[in-house]
Amino acid sequence: MEDGLRTQLNVTAEPAILVGVLLPNSEYDPHDPLGELRALANTAGAIVCDELLQNRRKPVAATFIGKGKVQELAGLVKAHDATVVLFENDLSPSQIGNIEEIVEVKVLDRSELILDIFAGRAQTFESRLQVELAQLEYTYPRLRAMWSHLERIGGGSPAGIGTRGPGEQQLEVDRRIVQHRKSELRKEIARVQSRKTREVAARNEEHYTVGLVGYTNAGKSTLFNTLTAAGTYADDKLFATLSTLTRKWELGSGDESLLSDTVGFVRDLPHHLVASFKSTLEEAVNADLLLIVLDVSDPRAKHQLDTVTSVLDDIGATKPQRLLLLNKTDLLEHNADLLVFEKEYPDALAISAKTGVGLDKLVERVRTAVQGKSRKLILELPMADGKTISYLETRTTIEDREYRDHFVRYTVLIGARQIDYLRSTGAEFEIINPHDDAVV
Repeated sequence: MEDGLRTQLNVTAEPAILVGVLLPNSEYDPHDPLGELRALANTAGAIVCDELLQNRRKPVAATFIGKGKVQELAGLVKAHDATVVLFENDLSPSQIGNIEEIVEVKVLDRSELILDIFAGRAQTFESRLQVELAQLEYTYPRLRAMWSHLERIGGGSPAGIGTRGPGEQQLEVDRRIVQHRKSELRKEIARVQSRKTREVAARNEEHYTVGLVGYTNAGKSTLFNTLTAAGTYADDKLFATLSTLTRKWELGSGDESLLSDTVGFVRDLPHHLVASFKSTLEEAVNADLLLIVLDVSDPRAKHQLDTVTSVLDDIGATKPQRLLLLNKTDLLEHNADLLVFEKEYPDALAISAKTGVGLDKLVERVRTAVQGKSRKLILELPMADGKTISYLETRTTIEDREYRDHFVRYTVLIGARQIDYLRSTGAEFEIINPHDDAVV
């Protein structure tokens, strides 16, 4: 293979061959095993020319796929003038090197392709730092084992103690450079995460927070734009959103929350990438409510939901309440698939972020969560407390008013969180027991 092809991993506009090995117990769509890899390749900008599949009990140690399949792959590369081979599976550095030597073009596995997409989509300072660290953690060490300038060569110097070849010396230099850069990145990301944690904590004290999470391309950004009129980027591609964006969500009747759109999850996401994006997912970990957006029209929807819940558990997002949104119902040809999910998840809401179907029920469900469980109470407060009176008149359901000297008694339907909010503002009110006028 020509030297230097592995020095850059971008595959934009490159003719590509897709390869997948179907192993026992591996997760894939039986109707379209390479469907997600194809979507990843399209997102990265590659031009898919052909695909190659092989069923195996276990991978071949040297080349992952069988010897005959490697030769077939080399033929496809030449026939289509392809410049990159994309594997559905994760490969070892030696396997990549062995395959590249035969097919004579660069080979990227699934994780490297995902990292390439993230690198191309990272826009903020924070996400660029995180992507660079993830690449160093995963891709860079793998490249070290394959670059020709790292070969152990004597360079004409005599063998013996203290006379190691320049290739080995270069390897040690590169390793030190990488370790130093990784250390710098971790420190910088730690500072970003510390600041982000403080910001999120302060925000959560003042607002009810809702996080949009889900598999990539499930429609989170479209829903975010519909609910907040934010006008953020949304596209029918994987990983359209990399950085978390938070906007105010008006729920009506004076109620509001903060809504955050987060990076989409994907099956077999490189764990270094999940670790690096911890601060990006801070909103998901600390939100009051998580809206799990699921593309119910996708035949792999159940697997995607399992992936999302697994990642949420991995990043520690176990405290927030979760509400499943069955999105893209407008794309369903019949309701059979929807009924299956509704039977298994009776609290789920069927919606369409694109057409707006079901969003009124979503708003009502979230407004109830913002207010807390409602109950009928009698509140007594000074008539001079105009701010609290205005809040009760506009944000609660008033059943009765009774004026007594300088006080007013309201019989209201009010949520627990609303009571907590009034107390946090310093409002001077008392809850009266309706049976004996005693203060509760």
